[in-house]
Amino acid sequence: MQYLKNKTKKKKIRHPKSILHEKDGTCYLCMKLNGDYKIHAYLEEHHVIPGAAGRKISEENGLKVYLCMPHHRGSAAAVHSNHDNMLLIQQDAQKVFERTHTRGDWMRIAGKNYL
Repeated sequence: MQYLKNKTKKKKIRHPKSILHEKDGTCYLCMKLNGDYKIHAYLEEHHVIPGAAGRKISEENGLKVYLCMPHHRGSAAAVHSNHDNMLLIQQDAQKVFERTHTRGDWMRIAGKNYL
């Protein structure tokens, strides 16, 4: 017995560049907190808006930064374990987003005011 493929197509997600940080090998938090512009061999993409739905929204709106392993998930300063560092990135993202959009637009996509 053969199974027929579903004919519906997935909606393509836009993947614009980050509006906060270029993917140039530098860690956003190393630069922001320490003034360290060292090039890292490995960086991880961090989506600003939390949660599974937030990842998609962040991706579609360029709300992402590139972090070294210790700042992403490997130490006490990591955004996934340090609320202050997470909030710093979220505030920066909201400020940059609101340069070209309104606060209402931000609230519609993020659901929370970080400023």
